[in-house]
Amino acid sequence: MKVLILCTGNSCRSQMAEGILRNLHPSWEIASAGTHPEKKVNPIAIKVMQEINLDISSHYPKNTDRFIKEAFDIVVTVCDNAHENCPIFTGDVKQRLHIGFEDPAAARGTKEEVLSTYRRIRDEIKTSFSKL
Repeated sequence: MKVLILCTGNSCRSQMAEGILRNLHPSWEIASAGTHPEKKVNPIAIKVMQEINLDISSHYPKNTDRFIKEAFDIVVTVCDNAHENCPIFTGDVKQRLHIGFEDPAAARGTKEEVLSTYRRIRDEIKTSFSKL
């Protein structure tokens, strides 16, 4: 199974989803990308993933253009339709899914409130992607 997870910045939700899906299905080929990739993976995303013993610290944001000539069994967009424009992947895809999540990078408040938001989104991603 070959899966591509898409988001705009490829720094947070899609990276967490990639780490979770790799853990759930180690034999699958899994990648993530964004239409406007950030310079690095969100450090709070790295932290909350480490809390569940998943290390995404070596991940880095990638542009969707890198994958356009590849075929995928599944392409999943993880942006929140209510607040963002989801990227569209025009490559060879057998199945397209949208599983939207709030952007934890937009969380505001105390350090603990922000961490709580990241943890909630991480757990929502884990629950949703465990069904793939």
